[in-house]
Amino acid sequence: MPARTRTAANRPRPRVPDRLEPLTRKQIIGLLVAAAVFLVPLLVDVPDLDPMGERMLSIFLLAIVLWVSEAIPLVATAVLVIGLEVLLISDQAVLPVPEDATAYSSFFAALANPVIVLFLGGFLIADGAEKFHLDKNLAAVLIKPFTGSARRTVLGLMVITAVLSMFMSNTATTATMFAVVIPVLGALPEGRPRTGLALSIPVAANVGGMGTPVGTPPNAIALGALAEAGHAISFLDWMLMSIPLMLVILLGAWLLICAVFLPGGLSVELDMRAEWYTDRRAVMFYVIAGVTILAWMTESLHGLSANVIGFMAIVAMLVTRVMTGKDLAGLSWDVLWLVAGGIALGDGVGATGLDEWILNLFNWTSMPALAVVVLMGALGLALSNVISNSAACNLLVPLAMGLATGIDGLEPVTIAVVLALACSLGMSLPISTPPNAIAYATGEIATGDMARVGLIIGITGTAVLVLVMPLLWSAMGML
Repeated sequence: MPARTRTAANRPRPRVPDRLEPLTRKQIIGLLVAAAVFLVPLLVDVPDLDPMGERMLSIFLLAIVLWVSEAIPLVATAVLVIGLEVLLISDQAVLPVPEDATAYSSFFAALANPVIVLFLGGFLIADGAEKFHLDKNLAAVLIKPFTGSARRTVLGLMVITAVLSMFMSNTATTATMFAVVIPVLGALPEGRPRTGLALSIPVAANVGGMGTPVGTPPNAIALGALAEAGHAISFLDWMLMSIPLMLVILLGAWLLICAVFLPGGLSVELDMRAEWYTDRRAVMFYVIAGVTILAWMTESLHGLSANVIGFMAIVAMLVTRVMTGKDLAGLSWDVLWLVAGGIALGDGVGATGLDEWILNLFNWTSMPALAVVVLMGALGLALSNVISNSAACNLLVPLAMGLATGIDGLEPVTIAVVLALACSLGMSLPISTPPNAIAYATGEIATGDMARVGLIIGITGTAVLVLVMPLLWSAMGML
């Protein structure tokens, strides 16, 4: 039988590489500054810092500039940090190192840190919820009691968005909710009411992500740093620490949006229908997701780590073919590697003594613990408004953990959790978080309105976080 020949029409087309966008002026300046700050500690003797610390200082400064300027993608900076740590300060370094240098495998291990596995399980459950339309169906069902009044509808949307964001990525939740509320936007008059509703979704998504360890990357970064320092926080413990704050901020944000954007008496009618998948794979996913979340919340009863539970969920979904290798390949691996880069950065800062050197730069020990907590919370909020929340947390957590070991009365758990939650409150600009960018793209929100609401929520929320929450956590016996 003669071989079939392929015609030009059916011949597979070669894959076209992604087109690289030209570097912006900010990115070019960022690359130049990054190269300069990297070389200075390597070429100039830094007082009171040994060669290993100087190399780690170079890596740390490089990471700061690249993450702030976004001269290269955030995930590229994260893996660059790990690579430079292996080449400069590990037992496989290309430069001379002490005999007790950290094993290179310790830095590679950040890519499979138990917190990464926990997040991986959370991501796969979130993708499954989208695949089987569980997210949209839940939103449609839960919004029904809130229809009628526009203010009540916005409250319902914010509560549902926050709850979904506790277990799904903030970005996926925001995209899902905007798909659900398009009819709502059309039912409202143009102008401020539409702005208020459009703003309520990203605000609730950002705030809701604070509620669980898998809600947002800063939570994972803080948990990873605490675990490396020997402080274990269970899934339920994190929820007990963060949900009271989450609820207070969510209520305050709703009141603010109502006062500024939604006049009393404005009504809206919705037709929200849910179409549930009932095939074998969908039902199996519902069971696995429900059991996983229940197991996460009852960790203290059965003794299994949340990280192990997250991995078992991955195993169950893949073995039962509820999710496939294609689903696994489509996960947000860039976010996971970004978190891993932050964990590795913290490991390097601690292993080289750079944390002690930074601690000695300022007279931190003369400051009361409360002042340090307030300062770090303010830094987290300010930085996360202009760069990625994850990048801000990656940069500040190593410094904060160093402070926690040298200041009397400063609990490592307090400073790490405060930083993670403060970074989630940075939401005043379209670039601050992906949910903000999605909402801004609707064309219903002016930058000034987003900045005004974001700053009020961020500053007020951070004030409650640093002044009230540590006292509450202590009274609850969490510290």
